[in-house]
Amino acid sequence: MTDHGEDPLLRIRGLTVSFRTPTGAVEAVRGIDLDVRAGETLAIVGESGSGKSQTMMATMGLLASNGAAAGSVRFRGQELLGAGAAVLDRVRGSRITMIFQEPMTSLDPLVRIGDQIALPLRHHGGLSRRAARARAIELLTLVRIPEPERRIGAFPHELSGGQRQRVMIAMALAMKPDLLVADEPTTALDVTIQAEILALMAELKREMGMGLVFITHDLGLVRRIADRVAVMRAGEIVELGEVEEVFARPRADYTRMLLAAEPHGLKAPLAADAPVLLEATDVTVDFALPAPFLRPKPVFRAVDRVSLTLRRGETIGVVGESGSGKSTLGRALLRLLPASGSVRFEDRALLPLDRDAMRPLRKSMQLVFQDPFGSLSPRLTVGEIVTEGLLVHRPDLTRADRDRRAAEALTEVELDPAARNRYPHEFSGGQRQRIAIARAMILAPKLVVLDEPTSALDRSVQKSIVELLRRMQAEKGLGYLFISHDLAVVRAMADAVLVMKDGRVVEAGPRDEVFRAPVADYTRRLIAAAVLN
Repeated sequence: MTDHGEDPLLRIRGLTVSFRTPTGAVEAVRGIDLDVRAGETLAIVGESGSGKSQTMMATMGLLASNGAAAGSVRFRGQELLGAGAAVLDRVRGSRITMIFQEPMTSLDPLVRIGDQIALPLRHHGGLSRRAARARAIELLTLVRIPEPERRIGAFPHELSGGQRQRVMIAMALAMKPDLLVADEPTTALDVTIQAEILALMAELKREMGMGLVFITHDLGLVRRIADRVAVMRAGEIVELGEVEEVFARPRADYTRMLLAAEPHGLKAPLAADAPVLLEATDVTVDFALPAPFLRPKPVFRAVDRVSLTLRRGETIGVVGESGSGKSTLGRALLRLLPASGSVRFEDRALLPLDRDAMRPLRKSMQLVFQDPFGSLSPRLTVGEIVTEGLLVHRPDLTRADRDRRAAEALTEVELDPAARNRYPHEFSGGQRQRIAIARAMILAPKLVVLDEPTSALDRSVQKSIVELLRRMQAEKGLGYLFISHDLAVVRAMADAVLVMKDGRVVEAGPRDEVFRAPVADYTRRLIAAAVLN
């Protein structure tokens, strides 16, 4: 724990943040007070829209052009709010640095990672090109990137998600900052990579004696990494205190709700006589890799002889790290990727079927994607999105029929049917995922592949989506293939679990057996890395 008698590294008093919009001003932060001390980790938690990220963006002078901040933000006694560009340029990137949530959008895709790490070293530190390169290799070694001398010349797309996040950490630590701000740095990472990143940040914080502000919506991570926690809701701090005190005796109703928001309960047991819906045997997916001219193309095996049986009303959870083949398997089972082996849907062999023969079956086999904002067309209304499949599979329906069915589908996923006349950008992430589910369910499918449908959502929203999916499955007898790296959600959703690594199944069995007594070392590592209450 830190010495609370010393002066704070960062002192925020009466901070307000507002944004000008066509419909008037929106208050994102409402007069908050916060302190961060050297060597301390302060976690700021809350759901999307609570103001936690905008608090630190205002602190660093990084608000959008329509944003305005008032109050006081003092860093080592120097006022930053309202300071000129010259002052902020001296502080940002050297004494205060920030790790953003999505490294792929924060890293320049056209610049090699070594050059991106070297940039602050040359700009703030005055290092030569050669010295900056040498320091960049040291930093890649520090954040445990394998083969740093070779990786320094890689582009961001050539690295995994965990490696890209490590590069972001290396950039943030390049100038040995006094304060590091980490904004949801592990949200999209696998549990094992997440655990490694958290351990790395804690170790580097201890070694460098810096303050750390950790922004997250996951209270499980807060307990693992933080000394103190500030809970934010609607731009205000509703609770602030030592982590153990807040977890043991939360005072605010909102904090208690967040603590209880992890998906819980178990799916109702599967009927013993449930018929087989999907049966796959030795499914294999190969991808040809680029090769020099006139040379044979090497083959990458993404899925290697995977077998499974899914019954009506059953959920099989497919877990594993990024690159394990989970999503590729899901798409192969739906005949969206070429595969070998055998796939039978309701006792009909799918792999021999051509595109025309598959079309009548498509309405019975649906897919819900990880990112609803990316999978929903911004140019179509919600009603048009939800009924898009009906244009193909029910061309006999009139516009009025489709509109009525859109209203019914939105009601079924607990959205206002009037929302069908609005556009995706007008909804929250959880609401957009409900729209994506409605689009799949309007065709009355029998099999739904759910590919990371909750990974980008707040815990409270995850819980509501899990409850929605369980209810719809019970009512309709749906079979789910539930792909996720979030073991808490898988535990709440699945009857059986399939654990994949490097394209192969390393463990499979009933949910309780896999979670309570895993056989494979890899499964044990996944469970140990997850924050499971």
